[in-house]
Amino acid sequence: MKSQLTIRLLDDLEEDLTVLTKRLRLKRSDIVRMALERFIGEFREVEETKPYDRVVSIIGNISSGISDLGEAHRKHLLKKIKSHA
Repeated sequence: MKSQLTIRLLDDLEEDLTVLTKRLRLKRSDIVRMALERFIGEFREVEETKPYDRVVSIIGNISSGISDLGEAHRKHLLKKIKSHA
């Protein structure tokens, strides 16, 4: 171990931590270390993913039934607006 960290806990959090130490039979420091490792790991995963990676599974999965929607979207939009007016 290279460094030491001191933190202050709210009473509820301290009670939850105490319950966990008894249930898991681990030291408080071990549980806090595990929680930090998990949090940092999840943060890195979110940081490393590109926006495209987050939506790639839904791209191209929705069909409007209109074959030229991408090319003539304005025409179809105006038609839709007029039909609701």
